Amino acid sequence: MIFSKSASKPQTRIDCLIGAGTNIHGNITFSGGLRIDGFVRGDIVAVDDKPSTVVLSEKARVEGEIRVSHVVVNGTVVGPIIGAEYLELQPKAVVTGDVSYRTIEIHLGAVLQGRLLHSEETRSEKIVPFKSAAAE
Repeated sequence: MIFSKSASKPQTRIDCLIGAGTNIHGNITFSGGLRIDGFVRGDIVAVDDKPSTVVLSEKARVEGEIRVSHVVVNGTVVGPIIGAEYLELQPKAVVTGDVSYRTIEIHLGAVLQGRLLHSEETRSEKIVPFKSAAAE
């Protein structure tokens, strides 16, 4: 994935709010926490692959790709979602598009029209050779 090797913690604070009645046409690049109550036509991407959280309320609508570490959806998304760490589809979520996740939680009532793609983090772990006690 594009994020750090170790699991990151979701952002608990909201740094930016796109309020109800707000329409944005264009891509959004951010860090930290982002809550969307309005309409976004464009991609939403975390900056510098840092831990980030996007929360979509039941009033929110996004037409575009969402690529962040933690995603909570209770609104409508038309496009792919890449939740590098965690994806939660709450009861009023309607997603049309493929979703990629490491950990997922789907509540009763959520609708997904697309594929669920589980992505294990690729780890390039270093192998340390052990010397046997007899070799010394």
